Amino acid sequence: MSSKMQRRMALRRKLHILKTLTNSKSVKKSSIIMDAFLYIYKLKLQVEAIQREYQYLINHIQEVKVEKDGTRYVVRVTCKKGQDLLESIFEAFEEMNLNVLEARVTCKHFFGMEVIAEAKGQDIDSRILTETILNMIQRPSGNGAFN
Repeated sequence: MSSKMQRRMALRRKLHILKTLTNSKSVKKSSIIMDAFLYIYKLKLQVEAIQREYQYLINHIQEVKVEKDGTRYVVRVTCKKGQDLLESIFEAFEEMNLNVLEARVTCKHFFGMEVIAEAKGQDIDSRILTETILNMIQRPSGNGAFN
């Protein structure tokens, strides 16, 4: 086979693949390419929409869960990253006379924290602890390393 024929066959195969991927009903080469272009453009718009939604979720997620287990409290915090957030939450524990026994923290895409704490003196209402931590994470923060 001549090289010209091989190139033509390769082009036909590629056009067939494009036609299949884009579900194009066109027969003309230019129409198949235009359908592929539109298909890629729609995919780009979908990716941008997903990125906007992801960014919105990262910026607006705020969740505090407190579970009481005897004298211990299991506290889970998920929120947007912020400067001095970890320090502020630990200060809240200290102000409420809670001794932190164990803590796990992540801050890859958002701030996540799980703490096991124990009351130093009298028991604390879980709702008050939840509200205190929510107030700490809702406080405006400066531009720090975690923003």
